[in-house]
Amino acid sequence: MIEAVYLLAALLLGAAAWRNLRARRWARAAFWGLLTVAFAAGDAIQAAAKAGERLPHQAVGAGVIALALLAAFGMRALPATQTADPGRAASAARLGHRLFMPALLIPALTAALVLLAKIPGATALLGVAREQVTLVALATACLLALIAALRVTGARPAAALAANARLLDTLGWAVVLPALLAALGNVFAATHVGDAIAALTQTAIPVESRLASLVAYALGMLVFTIIMGNAFAAFPVLAAGIALPLLIGRHGADPAALGALGMLSGYCGTLLTPMAANFNIVPAALLELRDPYGVIRAQWPTALGVFLANFLLMWLFALR
Repeated sequence: MIEAVYLLAALLLGAAAWRNLRARRWARAAFWGLLTVAFAAGDAIQAAAKAGERLPHQAVGAGVIALALLAAFGMRALPATQTADPGRAASAARLGHRLFMPALLIPALTAALVLLAKIPGATALLGVAREQVTLVALATACLLALIAALRVTGARPAAALAANARLLDTLGWAVVLPALLAALGNVFAATHVGDAIAALTQTAIPVESRLASLVAYALGMLVFTIIMGNAFAAFPVLAAGIALPLLIGRHGADPAALGALGMLSGYCGTLLTPMAANFNIVPAALLELRDPYGVIRAQWPTALGVFLANFLLMWLFALR
């Protein structure tokens, strides 16, 4: 089942590559084409890697470098006005609020499918691994919502592929940034960055001080999230480096309160960084803001205020 999800993603990316190829936007066509190959041939690459062949690793590494170069020199996001369908405004006026129905189906169907998957034997019957349920449910919900959108609008499936390609061209390289940051988090965990953080922390701060250890943890979550763009990637690094050995092991902090409020401190960093492209850069592109960092400029006071509140709550409840 998960293979079908990746093939569907390859189809959407391939349509964007073909559209740019026809428009002679070579860098964009190469960018989406490389991603198409990665999604379509993922199983073959993984199987070859497990068999001990070195070429898949080298090919994937070369592909990542090529994507970075294309993003840097040939993948500036196109303004939405250059990619929009001229008849979109008239169609929206005709359909009215019915346009929201397919979009609202996605979260509703995803939640329903995830809950249904908890029925004993459901995942085995569908051939879906437990850790893949959410992704498969989301893809299924999107597919059903697409069918509903085609019924509401009366459009053909080819129109959906064209609209998807226009959206990808509007967003540009920011589309793949969340996946790359998630991979970076795995790299940090595999290379034991948390151990290095623990060693640096113990030499830089008075570890006997509960306040100093808590400041290092909270600020570390904020700063690492700003760097990595993802609090989920920052959390295991800071948990292994500071939370577990110092705050929980040495000072007896409450793990539940420390973990929950530490994640919230990381989320404050999400509001402050362009690395969290899906939250801060993509909306600016879609709204055609003159300042690409306008979203961050608008929300940084809120982020700092919430961070200070989280720190106070950690001091009161995690170190009580």
